[in-house]
Amino acid sequence: MKKKKEVLKFKFKTYQLTLFIGLSFFLCSNIIFAQSVKVIGKLVDSQSQQPVSFAQVALFKSSDDVNPVVFSDSDEKGAFQLEVKPGTYTFKAFFLGYEDLILETIQATTTTNLGNLSFESSNQNLEEVVVETSQLPVRTTLEGLIVTPANNLANAGGTLLDILRNTPSVSVSEDGGISLRGSSATNILINGRNSSLTQNLDQLPASVVEEIKIINNPNARYDAEAEGGVIDIVLKKGIELGTHGGVEGTYGTRGRSNVGGRINHRNLKMNVFGGYNYRNWRSVGERQNSRRLFDEQEDLDQTTRSSDKDVSNNLNFGLDLYFGENTLSYEGVLQVNETWDINTLFANQIRKGRDFDYVRRNNENEQDDGLDNALIFEHRFKEKDHVLRATASHSFRNQYKTQNIEIFNGTQNPIPENLSGRERAFTDEVRNISVAQIDYIRPLDKGKFESGLKSTIREFDNDFIYQRFNESTQTFVDDSNVSNRFLYQDQIHAAYAIYSNSGSKFEYGLGLRGEFTQVDTYLFNSDEENQQRYFNLFPSIQGLYNLNEIHGVKFTYSRRIDRPRAWRLNPFPNITDSLNVRRGNPNLVPEMINSFEFGHLANFEKTSLTTNLFYRKINNQIDFITIIEDGISYTQPENLRFAEAYGVELIGTAELNEWYSLNGGMTFSRIVVNASNISEEFTNDGFTYNAKLNQDFKLPKGFNFQLVANYESPEIQAQGKSLSVYYVDTSIQKSFFENRGSLTLAVRDVFDTRRYAGSSLTNTFSQEYFSKDETRIVLLSARYNF
Repeated sequence: MKKKKEVLKFKFKTYQLTLFIGLSFFLCSNIIFAQSVKVIGKLVDSQSQQPVSFAQVALFKSSDDVNPVVFSDSDEKGAFQLEVKPGTYTFKAFFLGYEDLILETIQATTTTNLGNLSFESSNQNLEEVVVETSQLPVRTTLEGLIVTPANNLANAGGTLLDILRNTPSVSVSEDGGISLRGSSATNILINGRNSSLTQNLDQLPASVVEEIKIINNPNARYDAEAEGGVIDIVLKKGIELGTHGGVEGTYGTRGRSNVGGRINHRNLKMNVFGGYNYRNWRSVGERQNSRRLFDEQEDLDQTTRSSDKDVSNNLNFGLDLYFGENTLSYEGVLQVNETWDINTLFANQIRKGRDFDYVRRNNENEQDDGLDNALIFEHRFKEKDHVLRATASHSFRNQYKTQNIEIFNGTQNPIPENLSGRERAFTDEVRNISVAQIDYIRPLDKGKFESGLKSTIREFDNDFIYQRFNESTQTFVDDSNVSNRFLYQDQIHAAYAIYSNSGSKFEYGLGLRGEFTQVDTYLFNSDEENQQRYFNLFPSIQGLYNLNEIHGVKFTYSRRIDRPRAWRLNPFPNITDSLNVRRGNPNLVPEMINSFEFGHLANFEKTSLTTNLFYRKINNQIDFITIIEDGISYTQPENLRFAEAYGVELIGTAELNEWYSLNGGMTFSRIVVNASNISEEFTNDGFTYNAKLNQDFKLPKGFNFQLVANYESPEIQAQGKSLSVYYVDTSIQKSFFENRGSLTLAVRDVFDTRRYAGSSLTNTFSQEYFSKDETRIVLLSARYNF
């Protein structure tokens, strides 16, 4: 397997160099001066003979020199122009997806026209992007997808969750949970690293994201964590020579606002970059829940009205130093966020003929701060693609939440004179993630060998204090039955090795990863400890057979694990609703997953189609189970016997003509859930499918129009099913200043149809829910790049 060629990028404003020697002699008959000369030409694709726009071109003193004398970009028609002193130079051109173009001994004595220069496409391999149409927002790869948010107008002014909502194979739940092909167990990374910042993806603005890599069946290089695969969020840092940056602002309905800027400066010795984003977001919503207990003859109807305000500050910054064959980099991300929520629950309970009303109003304030730091060292050996890379990173996050709850019993009118009780809670959670990793890549005659070591150490400390107001003493008193402190610690030490080989037709990669896991949990109040120690091997196989230049078939296999994380193990109850309580389960064991995929890739000149057949078997599947105790509904995760998912996925991209392009995907799957170890009634199966279609129209006068449609069918669960989710987003953009600036008007959920609903049915109870937030919003965004 050949590694994708590392592409040097050179981009500076074109400048004119004129050397004037001002020696005038009244006794001489001429003026002596030195004059610059021009080197011009045009870059074209060797097969299609179409212009290659925005490629980097440069002149060097010699072929071995790494410091260019002058550099620039080809324009939209592939033409370029360089000005230098007369002399002999080496010409080089670089562009992603093409072999480097090198012409030695260019004699520049007068204007030199190099004519049409043909760019040869790079050979595709296991790691390369199959679709070369990089302007599309979604591109297919052997392992999954690459999403470029800047190429999707619907992401303007949005967040990372908005990007994922418009991505094929990805589903976003009501509470922001991410699913890949129906699996909610997904390993989410920031810049390829574990980060506590992924706990709240709605606080990462879309404008700070460079690209997102979605890897459905990752090889042994990646952590074996997560059933669904890996989502790697790559933040912007700036990689082009010179000084570049941009500013962006958004204003929308209900006073929503989002402003930010970024800048970077790079020369041949260093690259420094930074960006800041401020977001002020407001929303309202309503949730309805109805439950019937058969034996207790009880009916419960609840309506919750909510309003929230989220203010977030995001700062990313870093520095790259280049010395010899080495690169030393520092990357940092700082988040400072605060959220205010008001949730008012109106309830009516009829139990054995008795009618009872009550209201619970919960005022929440959450301060959420986080900091990521990473130090990366890379050494490149003289042999091409021979690399040693070491990384050390630390991620910190502190969430402090206060809840003030007012209770109004016997009424539906929450006015002060009807107040009958007060409660409050304090949650202080600190998360620390430390990672040390070293990777070594060694090219062989016809292949490559990779190996590495990685240690991940995590600690989540959750301190929860719950208090009730005592009317006699007029003070809040701790409730020791609910208050507790939960400490979660784990260590995962891993080693991996991958061998890959590539030929003219067939390429493959074989990998093996070993992970030792140590998990410790401790409940302070009850002095309960839980320890787990285990070692697992995780093989991976990747293969690609190129039938011809257009068609190829692939096969991938990986064994994976999904370890229950702190929030699933944490038994603390959520007391927002006293009759519907969600809590964790400290007795969960890991899921073990075997994942297979067989696919066909078709890559035409401006169109691609990827078809994937997949099968996934999950032992010890973790799913949420609801039980009723004393009229209270408790929802907590449990280990089921197993689950199976198999289906087909279709992903297509096309540039049909100069003014119309589209991309989208459809996934059809059957899910089988077997929870007979808990109860025979919890065994369920059914079909599910989802579809996403993104259409782009280039209109006259520099306007672009985009239409995005999403549909997710009902999906079965252990005790019921969720209903379908569907919505349409639309955007129109006008570009200015030679595409450096733009103005975008976006309407999210045009028909106001995005809602979440579902039902559960067991031998003891039935339950239905309906949730609708304010999803139809209008956003106006302005952007300028320099």
